[in-house]
Amino acid sequence: MRGTADVKFWAGVAVSAFFMVLLFRKIDYNQLVAALGSVNYAYVAAAVGLTFISYFLRSVRWHFLLITVKPISLCSLYPATIIGYMANNLLPARLGEFVRAYVLAKKEGLETPAVFASLVIDRLFDGFTVLMMLLITLFTLRLPSVMSDAETALRMGGLVTFLLYCVVLLFLYMLRHNTSATLDFATRLMKPLPLTIKAKLLGLLGSFIAGIRISSRWRHIAAILGSSVLVWFFALLPVDMVLQGFGIRLPISASMFILVLLVFAVMVPASPGFIGTYHYACYKGLSAFGISDSLSVSIALIIHAVSFFPVIVAGLYYLWKDGISLGAVSMVRGDR
Repeated sequence: MRGTADVKFWAGVAVSAFFMVLLFRKIDYNQLVAALGSVNYAYVAAAVGLTFISYFLRSVRWHFLLITVKPISLCSLYPATIIGYMANNLLPARLGEFVRAYVLAKKEGLETPAVFASLVIDRLFDGFTVLMMLLITLFTLRLPSVMSDAETALRMGGLVTFLLYCVVLLFLYMLRHNTSATLDFATRLMKPLPLTIKAKLLGLLGSFIAGIRISSRWRHIAAILGSSVLVWFFALLPVDMVLQGFGIRLPISASMFILVLLVFAVMVPASPGFIGTYHYACYKGLSAFGISDSLSVSIALIIHAVSFFPVIVAGLYYLWKDGISLGAVSMVRGDR
């Protein structure tokens, strides 16, 4: 397992290095430094604040997703959310969601698989919201002809993603509403395994299934849907803030287009923090609006820094406050 993890880590580093070389090979470094020096950092500070509001709204949504399992205070949910995003930026293999579930489960005395199930649903709401944003950008933005291939790729990527989310949604529905049949089928599949391992796996599956439920109260559903829209609205505003910090005024749909590109970029396996893939996607999105290479790279660096460094500092603070070591968090896996 350790060898496989090392291979994945170095493969991700190689992917990041490739995109960073692609990004910087034609850049005028004098112009890059000048652009970074010209930004109004008051807008950058505002972007950081808006990003943390987005994290807070994620905690609000998580509260309503978990309310049928256990009503949990935002004082527990918000630190766990921040620690999860910190883990995504520091640890390989996108462990942030596992870390987020582990930290909250440990603090609230819950089963980690049940908490993780709520995060699977959480990501489904994210996915459908992003797909709505993609539709809005494709129908409201007129991209230059040089971006026609990218536009086609986005359409195809959006369609494939939509179909995948529908499959996952159907799977979760079947899992929840045919629990006994699912467990019977899983038991048959695990028949060759030793009894101790089989019992542990079935227990984990049972806990996961128990977490797949949403409150049927209309107020809770409205809160989940409303917070989903607000999460991405406040994730969108930092992009616009950074652009304004560089003196660039674009329609909000342009910032939405860039954000959608970034969402697809972080799906590409890369090093922790999505280095390279994130920057290159941002650069290509900005280039579509006639922004120069050096300025586009400068903006990409700042947008990434806004989502990278502050949450790491905040996450480390919450780890220290809760008495959890970074080493313990780095050992978290999905089987916890």
